[in-house]
Amino acid sequence: MAVVTISRGSASGGLLLAQKLGEKLGYEIVSREDVIREAARFGASEESLQEALLKPPTFWDRFKHERRRYLTLVQAALCERAQKDGVVYHGNAGHLLICVVPHVLRIRLIASMSFRIRMVMERQHLGRSEAIRYIENADRQRRDWTRFLYGKDWLDPMLYDLVINLEAMTVDTAAEVVSAAVQQPEFQSTEASRKAMDDLVLASRVRAALASNEETASVEVKVEADDGVVSLKGRVRPAGLVDSILRVSSEVQGVREVDRRNLEAPDYTV
Repeated sequence: MAVVTISRGSASGGLLLAQKLGEKLGYEIVSREDVIREAARFGASEESLQEALLKPPTFWDRFKHERRRYLTLVQAALCERAQKDGVVYHGNAGHLLICVVPHVLRIRLIASMSFRIRMVMERQHLGRSEAIRYIENADRQRRDWTRFLYGKDWLDPMLYDLVINLEAMTVDTAAEVVSAAVQQPEFQSTEASRKAMDDLVLASRVRAALASNEETASVEVKVEADDGVVSLKGRVRPAGLVDSILRVSSEVQGVREVDRRNLEAPDYTV
C-alpha cells in the first residue's frame, strides 16, 4: 500500500479527491486538522501549530526558529499517521515533510479559477470579488512560506510525482488516475521503503522530543535514524546543552543508541 499526499491551492478540490480515494482504495483520510490535533500532544497549542502552517513569513520574521519548532511537531505527528501506509493526506507540506520515503505518491492538484471561486463562494459565503482576494492571498502565503522554510517553489512540478488538472477532468476521473498510479510497483511499500519510513518516524520523534523539552527547545541539530541508531549533527552552544540533548534523545522510544560524533560543542568534556 502507498501513502498519498495531495498539495493544492485553496478550494482546488483536494478534500473531494481525498474522499474519493478513501472510498475507492479503502485508505484512511488524514487532514491538516487531524495532524495538528495529534501534534498538540507534544505540548504546543493547536492555535500555535495552525499559525505555523498558515501564517505568512512576515508574521514569523522574528520567530523563524519557533516556526520550525512547531513544524517539527507537525512532521512527527504526520509521520506516525503515515507509518502504517494506506493513508491519503490532504494538507500543507505533506510532500515536503515525508518526501524521503519511496512509497509516497506526491500529487499536485490544480483547478480553474472559476472552479475555485465557486467553491470559496459556497464554503465561505463570500461574494465573487471577496472570493478572488481570498484565493490570491492564500496562494501567496503558501508560496511565500514554502520558500521561507524550504527554499523551494511550491509550484515547481519537480516536487511532485503527478500533476492533475481538474479543468480537464472530473474528480472521479482524477481518483481513477491516482488509484491506477498507487498500484504501480514504484509506489508499493517494500521492506526497504518501510525501513525508510520507520527511520523517518524515529528521527522525527527525536526532533519533536528535543523541540518539546524546555532545555533543548532552542537547539537546532540535524537528526537521522538508522535501525534505532540516532545520529546527531550540528554545532551546540553552550556546550553544557550536549548532555541534555543526549539524554532527551536517548529517552525516545525506539532509540537504541545515540551517535554524537558529528555534534560539535567547543569545550565540551565527557
